[in-house]
Amino acid sequence: MTDQFLGEELTKSENSLETAKFHVIPCGLERTVSYGSGTADGPAAILAASNQLERWDGHSEPCAEGIYTLAPVDCTGRLPDIMLRLQNMTASIINAGGIPVTLGGEHSLTYGAAMGVKEALNTPIGIIQIDAHADFRVAYQGVKHSHASVMQLLSSEEFPIASLGVRALSKPEDDLRRKQSVIFYDADELVRHNINSIDLPESFPENVYITFDLDGLDPSILPATGTPVPGGLDYYQALDLLRSALVGRKCVGMDIVELAPIQGHPASDFTAAQITYALMGMV
Repeated sequence: MTDQFLGEELTKSENSLETAKFHVIPCGLERTVSYGSGTADGPAAILAASNQLERWDGHSEPCAEGIYTLAPVDCTGRLPDIMLRLQNMTASIINAGGIPVTLGGEHSLTYGAAMGVKEALNTPIGIIQIDAHADFRVAYQGVKHSHASVMQLLSSEEFPIASLGVRALSKPEDDLRRKQSVIFYDADELVRHNINSIDLPESFPENVYITFDLDGLDPSILPATGTPVPGGLDYYQALDLLRSALVGRKCVGMDIVELAPIQGHPASDFTAAQITYALMGMV
């Protein structure tokens, strides 16, 4: 079952829409990429690679809570319409007691996915972002729902944001993220000083949404992304940072975005799948 996350490992009861905790949403959105292409193929590559994962993630068996993979999001039409489709899907999953896990696709999809979670829970949601880029441009290249402006857009919707691993941003982006009170630990600080844990302020919301842009990792670890930037996070460092940020908090949704598969290079696909499963294990 290569179209199901971890499909070959799941029992019938673990692969049930009615009882699964994790609902995987493939969303191969590729509309506003500004450098490399290929994110439309990301979800399928992650699903295929996931069938090579072990059930045991080193800490637990997240799949025992149930993982169900939904049909891919229809990514045709206007960007606002696609965002609304995804928003309705994540809200429906939350209302049914599940946790949405969206596989991208470009980073712009985070807007729709996170808005659905916030709508359904009707409570403050903090966003923890792993990324090489701040994504704080305003309507980048005239597109409101651009991958380069998604975090600015979410900040304007009053999502508190903690950003980890950024190392490529403009001066206006830096000014705006400071104005919007974004908590940030950039890669220059994290990598140079080998920082593996952080403490978010008590005021940061208890319920958090994780958006993991795979270019947050160093391209020596995961080169298959449209915007690789040197000086990125290590695999274990990224996971440890997220694990520390979740102490005392609850992850209510997540997305893993910006995989652009390279033919003949399955390591990036597998890494993306393993990160997805590791995040499930943190819930």
